[in-house]
Amino acid sequence: MGSLHFNALLLDISNHLSAEQLACLKYLCGDKVGKRELEKIDSGCKLFQSLTEKGVLSQDDTELLSKLLKEIKRQDLSEKLSSFQSPPETPQLCETERAKLDIATEVIAENVGRSWRKLGRKLCLNESKLESISMKYPTDLEETARELLKEWRKSRGSKAHTGELIEALRACQQNLTADKVEDRLACI
Repeated sequence: MGSLHFNALLLDISNHLSAEQLACLKYLCGDKVGKRELEKIDSGCKLFQSLTEKGVLSQDDTELLSKLLKEIKRQDLSEKLSSFQSPPETPQLCETERAKLDIATEVIAENVGRSWRKLGRKLCLNESKLESISMKYPTDLEETARELLKEWRKSRGSKAHTGELIEALRACQQNLTADKVEDRLACI
C-alpha cells in the first residue's frame, strides 16, 4: 500500500511539471543518470523511475528529489514530497527489542567515532543516505552515528535487531564497541 501511495505522489508531481521544468530536472540529474538514458526521458515519471533504479530515490529517501524541486523553484512540490509519510510497518518491534536497540544506539553513538560511515555500509545503507547524514551533522560524530542508526532502524522496520548491529560492528573491527553493547545488554 505504501508503494502505491508513494508512486501516486510521484505521478502527481510529474503531472505538475512543465516541459521546461522537466528539462531543468534532467539537466540537474546529469551526474546520476547517463546522457543516453536522459535523452529517452520525456516525462517526470520516467525520470523518477530512473532515479529509483539508481537507488537515489525511494519512499524512505526523497531528499535528492526534494532538493532538485527546490532548485527549479518548485517549493510547493518539494513540500508535498517532504510531507509524504510512508505508513508504519507491521508488525512493530516488540518492546524488549526496541529497548535493546535504544541502549545499543547510545553505546554505539558514544563509541563508534569516525568509523560511522563504514558501519553504515555494513548495515547496507546507500551512499546517498550516508552523504545526507554527513551533511546533516558535519561536525558532531555522536549525532551522526545516532542519525545513522535511526535511518538503519527505519529501513529495517520490524526486522531490526541488536544482533545485526553487533555483527556489523565486528565486521568493521569495532570489537570493543561491540563488547560494550553486549555488556550493557547483559545488564537488562
